[in-house]
Amino acid sequence: MTTKKFKATQQGIVSALFVLLFAGFAAFLPGFAQIDNLLTLVQNVAFLGILGLGMAVVVIGRGIDISMIAALAVPSGLLLQLVQNGHSLGSAFPIALGLALAFGLVNGWLIAYAEVPSLFTTLASGLFLAGLGQAYFFQLEVVQWPAALDPAAWLGRGTLAGVPTPVVMFGVAAAAMAFFLRRMRAGAFVYAIGDNPFAARATGLPTRPMVLLQYVLAALIGLFAGVVMAASVSSMPTRIFNSTMIYDVVLVVVLGGIGLSGGRGGVFNVVIGTLLIGTMLNGMTIMDLSYSVQNIVKGVVLLAAILIDSMLNPRNEETAQQGDI
Repeated sequence: MTTKKFKATQQGIVSALFVLLFAGFAAFLPGFAQIDNLLTLVQNVAFLGILGLGMAVVVIGRGIDISMIAALAVPSGLLLQLVQNGHSLGSAFPIALGLALAFGLVNGWLIAYAEVPSLFTTLASGLFLAGLGQAYFFQLEVVQWPAALDPAAWLGRGTLAGVPTPVVMFGVAAAAMAFFLRRMRAGAFVYAIGDNPFAARATGLPTRPMVLLQYVLAALIGLFAGVVMAASVSSMPTRIFNSTMIYDVVLVVVLGGIGLSGGRGGVFNVVIGTLLIGTMLNGMTIMDLSYSVQNIVKGVVLLAAILIDSMLNPRNEETAQQGDI
């Protein structure tokens, strides 16, 4: 008789940690387990989860995109600004969509064809897009939601069967991304390229177009998250790209168990990572920890997650050749 050897996975560790943290907060933090607080918790991290889906497809393909907050703020802010200035939704949305699409194409081309490392590409492109928005697109740093956009306000306001609409939008985006990664040939290509780009290229897979697609998807997901956020809070604070939100997105993905070496993970990892981060942030807020202390905690957790990823997903000769991150 043979016995199966238990093998720890980061996904299993994070899932157990989430259960323990949630149970601990529910038992010892007054007000944490109340329905209103839990709905607020999931609503507040829904935008983070949507962005995490965009980051996930890039990291699975062995890259990283730190320009996603600019992709969230600028195209959606431009949409609001154009409608404020008298343009119809029918004319403003294609312009915002075109900006997000062009942004993703430029990122993808520089990384896939010019072979500029993704970290430096997205750092530079994010700064460029944010500066472009501040210099030429926006009249104020906070662009208010115009009444002419109210037909689309349902994307971020209200509830569906008692669930806040942003959470529903996260669920829709997660289902779409799961279908792409697990049911479409392009999704299988992303995993193959992330697992071993040299072998994928040798077998004839369209590696460069697929890398291009990953960054286009990330930019479009950023636009979607931005519209949902703007509808939820009735404005787009365009200076959000100066916040630490991109680190939260990376934390969701890495802590959730998507290996930085590529080719591993999926939508469930993003969901569990989002829930864990949401629980942690909500608990620290109830405990009245300062923003600076919260950043210290998040930094320590991110370092621990990267260490666990390195231990559970050690890099072999192929994965060590990772010039794109």
